Amino acid sequence: MIRIRRVYSTALPIDRQRLDQVQRIFRENFPSVADYAETLADKIDHAFKYGYRTFLLVSEASLGKVTGFSLLLHLPEVNSTVLDFIAVDRRIRGGGIGSALYEATRQYVKSVGSRGLYMEVLPDDPAVVKNKKELKENQARLAFYEAHGVFPIAGTEYETPIDDAPAPYLLFDPLGRKEPLKRSEARSVVRLLLRRKYAHLVPPDYIERVVESFTEDPVRLREPRYGGGVVEPSPAAGDLLARPFILVYDDRHRLHHVHERGYVERPARVGALVEALLPTELFSVESARNHGETAIRGVHEGSFVTYLKAVCKTLEHQRPVYPYVFPIRRPERKPRELAIRAGYYCIDTFTPLDRNAYEAARASVNVSLTAMERLLRDGSGLAYALCRPPGHHAERRVFGGFCYFNNAAIAANELSRIGPVAVIDLDFHHGNGTQDIFYRRADVLTLSIHGHPNYAYPYFSGFSDETGEDDGRGFNFNFPLAEGTGEEKYFETLQKALKHVRDFRPHFLVVSLGLDTMRRDPTGAFMLTPTSMKRLGHRLGELNHPTLVVQEGGYSLRNLRRGAVAFFSGFAEALSA
Repeated sequence: MIRIRRVYSTALPIDRQRLDQVQRIFRENFPSVADYAETLADKIDHAFKYGYRTFLLVSEASLGKVTGFSLLLHLPEVNSTVLDFIAVDRRIRGGGIGSALYEATRQYVKSVGSRGLYMEVLPDDPAVVKNKKELKENQARLAFYEAHGVFPIAGTEYETPIDDAPAPYLLFDPLGRKEPLKRSEARSVVRLLLRRKYAHLVPPDYIERVVESFTEDPVRLREPRYGGGVVEPSPAAGDLLARPFILVYDDRHRLHHVHERGYVERPARVGALVEALLPTELFSVESARNHGETAIRGVHEGSFVTYLKAVCKTLEHQRPVYPYVFPIRRPERKPRELAIRAGYYCIDTFTPLDRNAYEAARASVNVSLTAMERLLRDGSGLAYALCRPPGHHAERRVFGGFCYFNNAAIAANELSRIGPVAVIDLDFHHGNGTQDIFYRRADVLTLSIHGHPNYAYPYFSGFSDETGEDDGRGFNFNFPLAEGTGEEKYFETLQKALKHVRDFRPHFLVVSLGLDTMRRDPTGAFMLTPTSMKRLGHRLGELNHPTLVVQEGGYSLRNLRRGAVAFFSGFAEALSA
């Protein structure tokens, strides 16, 4: 099966492997400009350094086996895209990969809102191309595009040679637009294309001469030369293109259902998020797989994990246990009875233990680790771990705040084995658990924007003077905000936080996402709106890091639906801008 996906960066090993294969295919297909292949990593990783945004799409027959690619240059000022190169592995014969790749390319370009797709193809004129082999190859390319309803722009000086070599034709694909290409639009695109791509080869007067040669309005396209019918776009073309994001969840979250009045951390939260997000067509969905306890014990103290597992087994036929005895004066003296011992491991009186708490917490960790694996394996721009119960209040040896195991910290710890990780907590409540776990480490940067602990849970942590200890000094940043904080103040603070992320230069970004920052959440006091959430997603997407989003709080179902769609839509727009 052919699958086509975008390579967002070269940060992940799987994407570096894909790029290596693309470079080989490039050199074999375009030997005269083989050195260009060496610039691809820089073009992908550094948006706008070259005056355009580079999109690399690869076709895969099986995971990691690249069969072809298309390289696109997006010009945001004119909202148009240039197909710079497209090629199929020369060792592959047939199979329709070229057509599938081109159709998926068109689908992708349309999805980012581009007004048209332009491409350069060497001429098929025997009077210009004397080498018969080259002429035949050029004719085959132009016949391929003509079959897809794409023709050279006629009656201009675009084909004016720069040196002794023939200059290419400029082709235009309207991407299904019905109205003809206007002269003003074509001139704007051509001017930017020549300046951004060829300014080092041609003088400004050459560029203006070519631009001014577009005199007809609307622009005229060449008549067909190769006969035959036009290839109709495949209805399945969109199915070839892998969706940009991955969503992972586990139905076992339903095991944890506290039937108490006012207990807002309920199963309906997951259903609301899934129902809202699937129609966006941004996500491919995967169920979580079991990962065992090793990764959990890499973050949480072993005795705590063992206790949580043991106590939940004893509660099979009993009502939930709420901690009510807290042995803070003699912590070395643990209560003998397991139910009473809950206060030894808990920070509050409203996070109950029942027979299913451990299993649900384990399943939630499985969600975060599965999403992390998919991020590493597929190289998607974002993986969303729809975790429930949440996790960011769980410290190394204590639980609380509806949290039992720290899903985000467990995944971040695993990612840190590959490279530095930045964890930014955007829940209304301070991520005390994540801070505690990484407080003495320099390989994981932790940041949290939250309600000030003078008035907001967990009350005892999240102050701005908590900056880390030992090796971790200077690698923890808290940004406590006042009640009623609105969008302007929030994004002023976010800008400060993201500067620390950029300075840290992480390989991975982990986002603890709480939608309880939105107005009218029953547990929060900020005033963010769906518009704010879209802006937030866009800001994070602009960082262009492989990103794992881990769901934390958010207890208004209406806010969950609207806020999540807005956040991920903003992130997707940033990746495609």
